[in-house]
Amino acid sequence: MEEKKTQNEDLKQIDILDVLLDQDNKDPIVLVDENGKQLTFEQVAVIPHEVRKEKRLYCVLKPLDKIDGIADDEAIVFVVDQDKDGNSIIKVEEDEEVAIAVFDKYYDLLEEAQKEEKPATKKPAAKKTTSSTAKVAGKSKPKK
Repeated sequence: MEEKKTQNEDLKQIDILDVLLDQDNKDPIVLVDENGKQLTFEQVAVIPHEVRKEKRLYCVLKPLDKIDGIADDEAIVFVVDQDKDGNSIIKVEEDEEVAIAVFDKYYDLLEEAQKEEKPATKKPAAKKTTSSTAKVAGKSKPKK
């Protein structure tokens, strides 16, 4: 999928890393699949993760559009890669073990952030809950 953003009803290709790493960006991310269909996502997280001694950058995106096979409470792990021209692109992470590891790292970061938010007073903190949890979506590869 190539990253594209709607501006004045024209699609303008922009660098996906500029969008993912912009902490002030709250706009949905519009991706165009291999069939030319536009899909809109909400950015959940950007997670650096090492796989087989190679540092990679992953992003977790929640579909805002209905996608067959993806429930409303699921998110998808994408890996940041480069196309043949050296442009940054994102692709669905197809290795289920890697996707699960990225989600685990995301949950660890959430837990760490919640601990840091606890008030300095001795009052018991309200337990934070979410109405939905992210799940790994995508293709599974057969285990060898």
